[in-house]
Amino acid sequence: MFKMSSFVATVTLFGLLLYIPLLAYYRLYLHPIAKFPGPKLAAFTRYYEAYYDVFRGGQYTFKIAEMHRKYGPIIRISPHELHISDPAFYKQLYSHNARWDKYDWAVEAFGAPTATLHTVDFYQHKRRRAALNPFFSKANVIHKYHVIETMVNKFCHRLRTQPKGTVINLGNAISALTRDIATEILIGGSFNHLDVEDFHADLATLQQNAGEVWRTTKHIRWFGLLTQSIPRSIIDKFGDKGLKNFLSYLDAMANITANILSQTESVDANIPLVKGDTAHTIVHQILASDLPPSEKTLDHLAHEVITLTSAGMETTAYSLRVTIYHLFKNPNILGRLREELASSNIELSDAEIGSTGLAALEALPYLNAVLMEGLRLGTVVASRLQRVAPDRDLQYGQWRIPAGTPVGMTPLLMHQDETLFPEPKVFRPERWLNGDGDLVRIDQGFEPFSRGTRICLGMHLAWAELYTVIAKLLWCFDLSLDDVGPLDVEAASDKFVTATARQNGFKALVNPRI
Repeated sequence: MFKMSSFVATVTLFGLLLYIPLLAYYRLYLHPIAKFPGPKLAAFTRYYEAYYDVFRGGQYTFKIAEMHRKYGPIIRISPHELHISDPAFYKQLYSHNARWDKYDWAVEAFGAPTATLHTVDFYQHKRRRAALNPFFSKANVIHKYHVIETMVNKFCHRLRTQPKGTVINLGNAISALTRDIATEILIGGSFNHLDVEDFHADLATLQQNAGEVWRTTKHIRWFGLLTQSIPRSIIDKFGDKGLKNFLSYLDAMANITANILSQTESVDANIPLVKGDTAHTIVHQILASDLPPSEKTLDHLAHEVITLTSAGMETTAYSLRVTIYHLFKNPNILGRLREELASSNIELSDAEIGSTGLAALEALPYLNAVLMEGLRLGTVVASRLQRVAPDRDLQYGQWRIPAGTPVGMTPLLMHQDETLFPEPKVFRPERWLNGDGDLVRIDQGFEPFSRGTRICLGMHLAWAELYTVIAKLLWCFDLSLDDVGPLDVEAASDKFVTATARQNGFKALVNPRI
């Protein structure tokens, strides 16, 4: 027995000693993307990326930027994947006119493979996306705009009724606002986090906690399944607060989905969504679609609800915090924007402005410039977004990219490109205006919502929130930021969503203006 065990161990060791150099030789010299520049260690093993993701706390995005400075605009960042840093190529990689799959290795780490946002196959995604598009259309956002404005007025009321001289965590309040809007619109009811004394501060980093799990699961595939399989009693006793909040959120969304499904006896697919049915949720939208029954199971619906609600929460909140920070750090910009709002004659007190008021805000050039600059500096996704062309080679300059190769670009890095945006860390709305003060859109390099067939579903909802919150907040209040600086707003870590270096809140003394 001992001799047999020794023999097996010897053969195993010999196999490994033979396999590793052969694998290294293949990946470095024979692999279809072996010719592309980049670090040899990254070309040999994904553990190079894992080191920056797991042990360096989400620094691979910034390491990729460093690699581009050394190796050029197209680099190999893993044994199987390329990354491009060239804004002119973005429209080609994220286009409408061809089949683009997602990279299964990256999206499967989210643990929700049936959700539209994480669907790998182009054609399956197209079917699922078609079922959701009416719900997130501009028409339906306008139809539901009263929800946004009611929540924003509630937010303003909370700020107005704080005891005089009270410093509040404005960052937590903004997160509570975006959570309440997202859940009210998508599932027909909010958790009323705006009513909680501390705005449910322990949920403000919910998406970042999920990002921590994703970042680890990418490299340790069983980690996510292990986390979900651990009895809740053990997690409640030994788990950290972030993990508890994340799993509680998953449970709550699954339970809400199950309740909506159980109460839905029949859905008439012929009834247009924008007809005035305020109880129409994203669950109803999917059930009323022409998707097959296999796409309407509880598991699938829960995955959709979880991903869609979470996508509409902290993402918008981060862009709002960045914009607010720079507005109140730059009195001249703040003053100019207030002058534009005053000349527009839009009623921005606690009264309802309605869809007409929203349209008027959308037409203001300087407000648009401020919001675009806020989206540029407040890019919500810190990770690369890979695309795969399974049926054709791609051409980038002199480089032929073999079919099936995952290729990614990173808007966070593109938005900091100093050739496109001189002094990229400076908040300068004027870069979006011409000499006459009219809005101009930079043709390339600005992609806060991505583009192509996978463009952000919630783009119209996010814009409506941005216009309303920024306009009403700066019109109704003066803010004195309390120990808030670049560490609270600048991108410092990739947790798929952008994470900042400091997580102690975004505090301010709030004084009503009107």
